[in-house]
Amino acid sequence: MGFLDRVSTVVQAKMNKIMDKIEDPRETLDLSYEKQLQLLQNVKRGVAEVTTSKKRIELQKAKLQVSIDKLDSQAKEALAANREDLARKALENKAGLQSQFASMDQQIADLNDQQQKLIAAESRLATKVESFRTKKETIKAQYSAAEAQVKVTESVTGISEEMADVGMAVQRAEEKTDNMKARSAALDELLETGTLTDFSGDDELGRELAKAKTQSSVDDELAKMKAEMKK
Repeated sequence: MGFLDRVSTVVQAKMNKIMDKIEDPRETLDLSYEKQLQLLQNVKRGVAEVTTSKKRIELQKAKLQVSIDKLDSQAKEALAANREDLARKALENKAGLQSQFASMDQQIADLNDQQQKLIAAESRLATKVESFRTKKETIKAQYSAAEAQVKVTESVTGISEEMADVGMAVQRAEEKTDNMKARSAALDELLETGTLTDFSGDDELGRELAKAKTQSSVDDELAKMKAEMKK
């Protein structure tokens, strides 16, 4: 494959991808349905035109029959009046009209055949169009449902990712809290054992008072022991 062929393939692939994003199959189906309806309308119009033409010829045929009957009566009247020449003329005109009459019969028969074919075609096409409409609506409903499912899945996926971030943040906060509690407990223990000195005023006063109480208790016990020994 040459360079230009590869470029053409890449461009075609990208165009197909772009068109896939732009094209909505529901709109495409609706457009196809509209075209089929237009085609069905054209067939119906054809049936109407053929029917109109047939009716027009039938009316002309009826008028022609009146003229033929009239010429036939005129020929008889001419013979009754011993005017064979006029009778012949009337019959000649009648023969010409009868030729047209036969031609009209053939035209009407041809138009009737055409009309029946168009009516049958219209019926078949109407059935296909209705079938396509049903299938179109089904596909559109399925596509809409799938589209909604994709959006829901994408939303859930996004929520899951956010919840994972929130979970990690909570875990870090709990770890920091536990570390802070452990550090506070360790400092309290060091203060109680005297390893650390608390230089705040309130704590120093407390220690002095505790020391004084301890010393007083020791003095009292010592005096008591001395008194007992003297006895």
